[in-house]
Amino acid sequence: MSDWRLLPPCDHGETARAFASLDAVFALRGECVSRDPQSETLRVVVEGATYYVKRHCRAGKNPLRRWLLRPRVQAEWENLLAFTSWGIACAAVAAYGLERHAGFFVRGALITREQPGAVDLARLAHERDPRLRTPAWLAAVIPQAARAARTIHEHGFAHNDFKWRNLLVDDTPTLYLIDCPGSERWPGPFLRHRIVKDLACLDKIAKHQLSRTWRLRFFLAYAGKPRLAAADKRMIRRILRFFEGQE
Repeated sequence: MSDWRLLPPCDHGETARAFASLDAVFALRGECVSRDPQSETLRVVVEGATYYVKRHCRAGKNPLRRWLLRPRVQAEWENLLAFTSWGIACAAVAAYGLERHAGFFVRGALITREQPGAVDLARLAHERDPRLRTPAWLAAVIPQAARAARTIHEHGFAHNDFKWRNLLVDDTPTLYLIDCPGSERWPGPFLRHRIVKDLACLDKIAKHQLSRTWRLRFFLAYAGKPRLAAADKRMIRRILRFFEGQE
């Protein structure tokens, strides 16, 4: 059984023909961005627009995992669509779907459209981009990151890979989330631990790139408060200690 879906505006013209089916998508050729034993990501250009094509060929060696668990590619498109529905700017999903035989995952794909002019925050940090020292730019971007994190957590989810490389910003500047196959819902105490991990991941680079004032502004925006309460200070200490001894 194969289930494949094209989303507007990619459901007509040459783009629709290029992404018409799983067979068509797995026949595409393009620039290889990444590859591992289970998947690969290509960069392709169709009708002047750039797309990232993620192709997954299996969900693991264990057949029970291939039958019982949600495939990673499916998790990513479901998360992106959910986050977008919550008002979070994400990589624009163009097409997605998978194929199963006798209930077992065989292959699947996710296609997202490139956001023109967008670059990930980790690259800005690596290149010592002056925007990271520009107050007006930081005042626009930091609240967006805080709102995205808070919205995900308020829905009972953790991102689980909330790193600067998975946050894109364009020239406007608008912040976009990408690469979120590991995001999932967690119950009570497990969610609290994952929330601290998410925020610690963001702060891992932030503590080397941003002043303490800007990091505090991020947390206040995340908490939705004008000043810290005692519980907030305890949480900040947990965030700061999270990766102690691991760096």
